[in-house]
Amino acid sequence: MIRKHSATLHGHRTSFSLEDAFWEELKAIAGIRSMPLAALLSEIDDRRPGESNLSSALRLYVLEWLKQRVGRPS
Repeated sequence: MIRKHSATLHGHRTSFSLEDAFWEELKAIAGIRSMPLAALLSEIDDRRPGESNLSSALRLYVLEWLKQRVGRPS
C-alpha cells in the first residue's frame, strides 16, 4: 500500500508517497548506518537530480542499496 509521509528536510516540511516496503527498508538502512531516518532522507534529497522527485529518489536509493548488499552491479 502507498502511504503519504511527511518530513522536515533542511528546515522545510515536505511530503512524499511510498509503498510500505520501501518505507520499512529506509528505516532499516538508517538503523544499519546508525543515523536518524531524517538524516538519511536529507542525504538522499541532497543527492537526487534536479528533475527527480523525492519519492522516486527514495525508491531508487533503496534499490541501489539492496543491489549492493547482494553483490549485483548498479
